[in-house]
Amino acid sequence: MKAKKALAKTMPPKEKSGRIQAGIRQQEAVTFLTMQHVEVARGETIVLHDVSLEIGLGEHVAILGPNGCGKSTLIKTLTCECYPIVQPQTVLRLFGRERWDVSQLRRRLGVVSADLPGERTPLTVGRDVVVSGFFSASTLWPNLQVTDDMRVAASEALELMQAEHLAAKFVGQMSAGEQRRIMIARALVHRPQMLLLDEPSNALDIAAQRELREALRHVARQGTGILMITHHLADILPEIDRVILMKAGRIYADGAKEELITRETLSELFGVDLDLTVRHGYFHSW
Repeated sequence: MKAKKALAKTMPPKEKSGRIQAGIRQQEAVTFLTMQHVEVARGETIVLHDVSLEIGLGEHVAILGPNGCGKSTLIKTLTCECYPIVQPQTVLRLFGRERWDVSQLRRRLGVVSADLPGERTPLTVGRDVVVSGFFSASTLWPNLQVTDDMRVAASEALELMQAEHLAAKFVGQMSAGEQRRIMIARALVHRPQMLLLDEPSNALDIAAQRELREALRHVARQGTGILMITHHLADILPEIDRVILMKAGRIYADGAKEELITRETLSELFGVDLDLTVRHGYFHSW
């Protein structure tokens, strides 16, 4: 140990700096999220309490919990809409970095929420909405410079979501399920390394839920990491092998899906006695 300390003292500054930068690049290569002792307040109320998590790049993870458990605040923290309370022990890194330009972050992290990007989106056709993801815009405004490569990437994202037939259809004329596919294609147009999904099956009928889940399974098998936030057990894809349970703003449990999705654990998490079954790799409760 003493020899290592002596070596560090005599190492040339340039070499030492190079090793530090190499270490940072290595961390960026394998880690999507690092949270240590993170607390987040909304107004006067602390909503997230001492949250510590690490999620690897390309990992498929579901965060499950009842309404009001802090899932939405966690999402806003990951998308830089909320910020942790500044404390000496707090660490929050995305892709190995603590600071991001949000536009650059979007190229590596695709985000899909239940809301449309803006009031002009319903008046825009599907293909143009997907292309607008390159600019984080609600529509293709006249001043935006669209390249052929962007249009090719949009076509590939639509194909991945099995939504090519929606390319020329106005978003306002689409069903909720069709809109969700377009929004996911928009998030995928940058070919991000991770895809963040906020309650993906909300407002969808049974058929649309099934179609969406099958499309997301295809995305997962293509190698894009998925972080899904939900309170619907059936949203958890067979490809997801890790679940994080949240309750009252804290991490309640974190581990393998088969170990945590049990009748006893979920009954305690949601505060209600329930039964559980598995069919075709999906969990269902009642």
